[in-house]
Amino acid sequence: MADTESSAAPAAASGATGQTLKLDEVMLAMDVVDTLRHQDDLVEKELGQENRDEALKARLRQLYEGQGLEVSDRILDEGIGALRESRFVYTPPPPSFARTMALLWVRRASFAKVGLVLLVLAAVPLGWQVWSSRSERAAKERARIELSSVLPGELSAAVELTRNEAKVASAQEAVNTIAADGRAALAARDATEARAAISQLADLRAKLVQQYALRIVSRPGERTGFFRIPDVNQNSRNYYLIVEAIAPDGKVLSMPILNEENGRTETVIKWGVRVPQSTFDAVRRDKQDDGIVQNNLLGEKKRGALKPDYLMPVLGGTITKW
Repeated sequence: MADTESSAAPAAASGATGQTLKLDEVMLAMDVVDTLRHQDDLVEKELGQENRDEALKARLRQLYEGQGLEVSDRILDEGIGALRESRFVYTPPPPSFARTMALLWVRRASFAKVGLVLLVLAAVPLGWQVWSSRSERAAKERARIELSSVLPGELSAAVELTRNEAKVASAQEAVNTIAADGRAALAARDATEARAAISQLADLRAKLVQQYALRIVSRPGERTGFFRIPDVNQNSRNYYLIVEAIAPDGKVLSMPILNEENGRTETVIKWGVRVPQSTFDAVRRDKQDDGIVQNNLLGEKKRGALKPDYLMPVLGGTITKW
């Protein structure tokens, strides 16, 4: 048994050595082929002559000896033969479905990046459509809530606040007219007109709570009154007294005044009120006594009223320039 084991060991070693030498020879033959490929001028020169194999082997042996390597004729023959037979050269397989699938798998990372870019490009318009659709739905929902609860509540509150300030019949009628317009707008689902009605009620309330006295201007260097000769009747005169609105705290107010001569409304601090000649003459005589108009209160705007109550006869027209 011992002899058998000892004889088997050398055999195995010998087999292993043989495999090692064979592998080394293959590697060396591949190196020869590689050397030949990188020596294109050598191959063209030597293989183009007679006895080219021997000459090529001699040249190769010389190259390897210069590197301190000893290469046998068999290895050199193997290398030259391998070069001719294109051994150790990768030849791609012919086109096929399997090859195509293999290439796709190898390049899957690149295709994944391209696919991701395409997916993003496709998702952008889709995302925009989704966002736009959601925004539109949200806007419609806000409009629905505004018309169903917000604006009706604001209109009711504005009507109540304004009506509480309306102390005369004309003011109450104005509140009712605007309130009816606002409710009609809500019924027609017209948010713009409903908001306009609420704004008009706010303006009306501000006008109703306002208080001031219409004082006739009587200061040195300033006119108290004047007259105009209308173009349509050169034989008549329109008489005006210049007034200003004075708040309870003594502040002079800026007022929107309609100029009857051009039909424009202007915001001014002084304007002319058209009066009968009798009123005009009475104020003129008052001022001629001592240069001061003693009875200088033409009218008074009370809280809750739309217009001033005049204390002297007036004709109602106004102008802003003289």
